[in-house]
Amino acid sequence: MRRCLGYCLAVIPRLAKVVERVNRHLLHVFSPTVGEAAERAAHDYFFDVYVRERLYRQEFFSNAFKALRFNGIDGDYAEFGSWGGVTFALAYQESRRRDHSAKLWAFDSFQGLPSPQVDADDHPEWQTGRLAMTLEEFHTNCAQNGISRDEYDVVPGFYEDTLPTMAATDEPTNIALAYVDCDLYSSTKAVLRFLEPRLKHGMIVAFDDYFCWSSSQLSGERKALLEVAPGREKWEWTPYLQFGWHGASFVIEDKTLTTTA
Repeated sequence: MRRCLGYCLAVIPRLAKVVERVNRHLLHVFSPTVGEAAERAAHDYFFDVYVRERLYRQEFFSNAFKALRFNGIDGDYAEFGSWGGVTFALAYQESRRRDHSAKLWAFDSFQGLPSPQVDADDHPEWQTGRLAMTLEEFHTNCAQNGISRDEYDVVPGFYEDTLPTMAATDEPTNIALAYVDCDLYSSTKAVLRFLEPRLKHGMIVAFDDYFCWSSSQLSGERKALLEVAPGREKWEWTPYLQFGWHGASFVIEDKTLTTTA
């Protein structure tokens, strides 16, 4: 027994040294591989176009709702174009994280993009019926993102059919942030006309496709804003945040406050 115990006591230190040498060898062999794999994964993640665009939009909503809350601008969130429910969910999450209690509104055809109405609607990516999502799919997406049914309203239908039928007194009447993501020039014009009586000092209006031009046309959203920006005589459209390669936003300011007495 004593001989066996003595043998074990002599062998254990040797085994420990062997294990240590094996560990060093494995670390030497696999560490570069693990590091390279992690670097590749990070590169693939952060340079994936959809991941980056999501992060750009999330950053925009975080900053916008922080500014609105900090500056005391209350009101609702109105989204025009809600395909996929991604921006809708981001707006909800960031508004709550920034302690802004905006009610959310989704305006969408839930049938995809409408047919072009004029030449200014032409764009290689804006095809009739593209970006379609059913109303049921939208509700499911909201539920999956923790948005309860009493926290948002939906106005389904093409804008030329729905927005002109809504009076200036119809909800939403108090909007803090309007997010225009309807791509087409004619659709954007309808949205801007709808927003005109609802503009107020301090609100933010964002255009998701402000820099989506084509080889023959201006960006539809930018062209619509240049032509029919509502209330030019009363409201200053002050450039605010640009987000990603595609989006831009504006703060609405009362012109009587920007003129020198």
